[in-house]
Amino acid sequence: MRIGVPKEIKDNENRIAMTPAGVETLVADGHEVLVEAGGGTGSGISDDEFRRAGAKLAKKARDVFAAADMIVKVKEPLPEEYPLIRKGQILYTFFHFAASRELTDAMVDSGAVCIAYETVEDERGRLPLLTPMSEVAGRLSIQEGAKYLEKPMGGRGVLLGGVPGVPPAEVAVLGGGVVGTQAARIAAGMGANVVILDVSLDRLRYLDDVMPANVTTLHSNKHNVLGACRRADLVVGAVLIPGAKAPFLVTRAVLKAMKNGAVLVDVAVDQGGCAETTRPTTHSSPTYVVEGVVHYCVANMPGAVARTSTFALTNATLPYARVLAERGWKKAIRTDRGILTGANVVLGKVTCKGVAEAFGLKYHDPAKL
Repeated sequence: MRIGVPKEIKDNENRIAMTPAGVETLVADGHEVLVEAGGGTGSGISDDEFRRAGAKLAKKARDVFAAADMIVKVKEPLPEEYPLIRKGQILYTFFHFAASRELTDAMVDSGAVCIAYETVEDERGRLPLLTPMSEVAGRLSIQEGAKYLEKPMGGRGVLLGGVPGVPPAEVAVLGGGVVGTQAARIAAGMGANVVILDVSLDRLRYLDDVMPANVTTLHSNKHNVLGACRRADLVVGAVLIPGAKAPFLVTRAVLKAMKNGAVLVDVAVDQGGCAETTRPTTHSSPTYVVEGVVHYCVANMPGAVARTSTFALTNATLPYARVLAERGWKKAIRTDRGILTGANVVLGKVTCKGVAEAFGLKYHDPAKL
């Protein structure tokens, strides 16, 4: 199979979907890999490194799309890339369809086979391709939150860990999954008082066992979310329903109850956000203020630490890329659970229940296509 790796064009998206080690593996499998020139620069990977690994270099994205049977990306295609996509072409990337009707319609119209990283499940129902970027985003959420709590950045002027004689910041983490767990650990490590909320009592019991003493677990309901947000200097939105739109936990009423200059980092923005006032921002213009609360809602947070993210992502995505390349999408869907669950749009049909429900579209079982 001919596999194409274009340069990412989302604002300040410095990741690339393949490392030289990944190229070397696919070439050894008997496939051809075409990488857009300069695509790895933001991750500190030179064109020469890709060449030495066995890749061929293409000057422009259109050359990559035109030649490839499968496109491997990091982020969803943007409108300028839509015309480059061919019917039957495999697109293997993060899509987060439930957050964008425009993207969903475009991929349905394209007739492409869209395998979404964020819904690929392993045999235990975990999300192995979402996990590494969730780990990065969770840790980064506290780093960014601490920065935007600074007064020159529009925040309250609070140091996350405090100092002797002055109390530390209060941090509320909404969601106890991978993002929430990583966020809570980093915030606690910096000395903040942390409360982490989740609807699963089993998950809360686990977190209560493994978290340090300055992390408190709390069952997630409207009353507790309001109380936690009202007390918080920093709120991290870490809610995930795989393939579906995130629920609004932070309503405008909750926002009005928060402290002036508090910060909301909504990691769930890729899935529509868990705050009523969330809208996607970019690394070039990352924040805005609503009801006195600083909103950080960058839709590609891990792109800020591109080298770490690129290598972590390829470690997870490469095994499934090998399956798709070796078997083709039809056989891969029939024989591999991860590819089956990752199939979101196939030949003009929506094959993910969460996406179909988000937009009132007809759902088609991918196993029957």
